[in-house]
Amino acid sequence: MHTTVPFSISRNGRMLRPVELEPLPAYKLYLRYADGVAGEVDLSHLAGKGVFRLWSDPEAFQRVSIGSGGEVRWSDEVDLCADALYMEITGKTPEEVFPSLRKAPANA
Repeated sequence: MHTTVPFSISRNGRMLRPVELEPLPAYKLYLRYADGVAGEVDLSHLAGKGVFRLWSDPEAFQRVSIGSGGEVRWSDEVDLCADALYMEITGKTPEEVFPSLRKAPANA
């Protein structure tokens, strides 16, 4: 199943909404974001654990979609934060992705 979303949401001036999503073999996802960042995320370390037991049925993993809030979801009970997946793909820290999180230098 391949999902494409025709719009995006801006967060802190950054476009972090996934606009394309494709489940791949071995619990991997291909994601493309509105800002052009694209890549694969390996979620195999989650498979079979806690709420991710849902993926014990291989077809359940294939039913991934982009939720109305931009989350990557499999059901009303299983979703992942698109921001966290973006950071996984890019290797960036939260402060690099969201500059407003940076601490202002203290002047003594």
